[in-house]
Formats: sequence, structure tokens, C-alpha cells
Amino acid sequence: MSLKEQLSALKADNIAKFPEEIGTILLNDAKILSESDLVEGAPKVGEKLKDFTLPNHLGEARSLASLRKNGPVVVTFYRGGWCPYCSLELHAYQEVLQDINATGATLVAITPELPDASLTTSERHNLEFEVLTDLNSNYARELGIVFTLPEELRPIYESFGIEIEKHNGKGQFDLPLAATFVVDVDGTITSAFVDTDYTLRAEPADVVKELEALMK
Repeated sequence: MSLKEQLSALKADNIAKFPEEIGTILLNDAKILSESDLVEGAPKVGEKLKDFTLPNHLGEARSLASLRKNGPVVVTFYRGGWCPYCSLELHAYQEVLQDINATGATLVAITPELPDASLTTSERHNLEFEVLTDLNSNYARELGIVFTLPEELRPIYESFGIEIEKHNGKGQFDLPLAATFVVDVDGTITSAFVDTDYTLRAEPADVVKELEALMK
């Protein structure tokens, strides 16, 4: 199945499991977020993606500028290893990683999770691409793609066994939107996916096609 089909199936399954009152709260908060101007203000095709310097799980710094010297870069943001939709996305990118590498491109995933948590995620999914920590979502905030998890959702997440502060740090409830950018060697964004709906993600197969087009 495509990633879109997997995400859709997961969403349908989750909706069926949620008590009605929880489902209503989730839908209302999703509606409020969708009516924000975050997507409109996010980086767009033709613009330059702002550089970053972020640590991997070993504390080693990685910068977009240095990665671009080797070829195009795919930059994808995810909320955390606790998010089942993010897990599907990461797994899907791992499945096409060989195709991405064949184009001369580099894939990096960016998360607000602390390095220990991102390492756990990486090991759980046997990821062969780097996961970088965007502490306090500072870089995502510079791009304008951050929202704060509403207070009414926090106890609901905790009831699901999701402790955001345990993953992101005390007092940290900021999360990135679902976002994936393909960046050419000169820093220009050639493909951009940004959505307030965390159950939607860029299709990895489409990302590979974009990278292949850049090779021509």
C-alpha cells in the first residue's frame, strides 16, 4: 500500500476506537488548527529553505549547507516516535531510502524529541538515515510551521500513554506540522508539503520522482 493508504487505514481504525467525547475534542482542535495561517506562511517552492545546524543522536552537528554540497536534500519533520502516523512515515521513507540515495540526495528527519528519544525511534524502525533534534522546535518555529499542543488535548494524550514532556523536555508542548521539503543544491525548495492535518504526509514515491527529475 502507498503511505497515503496506510495513513487513511490507521486514521479510520483510530476514529472507530475513540470515545465520542474525545473524538469531538480532537476534531474541534484540528478544525481550529486548519483555520490558522500556518500553511500559508510556511516556506514555498521557489524560495530558499533557511539553513539549520542541528545535532544527531550522538550530538554531532549537521547543517543543511554542508549536506547540500553532496546533492539535493530531503528534509522531513515529524512530531515524535510516539505518533503512529509518524512511525508509518519514517518506515515508508526507509523503504525508499535506496532510491533516494541513488539520486545523490540525502534524507534527514527533524523532530523536537530529545536525542535519547530520537535514538529509540531510529533503532525501533531500523532507520538508516539521520534523525536530528530540533530542541524546543526552534528551527521549525523559524520556518513558521510550529503549533502548541492545546491544554485540553494534553490529558487526552496522557490517557493514551503519550507524555510529550518526557520526549521533548519539561514544559515543551510545541510540535511541527506535517512537513517535507525537497531542497536543491543551491538551497531552493523544489517541492514542499505542509499540512495542519498530522494524518496526512508527503508520499515518499512522489519525493523520489522529484529527486529523479532534478537529475535530468
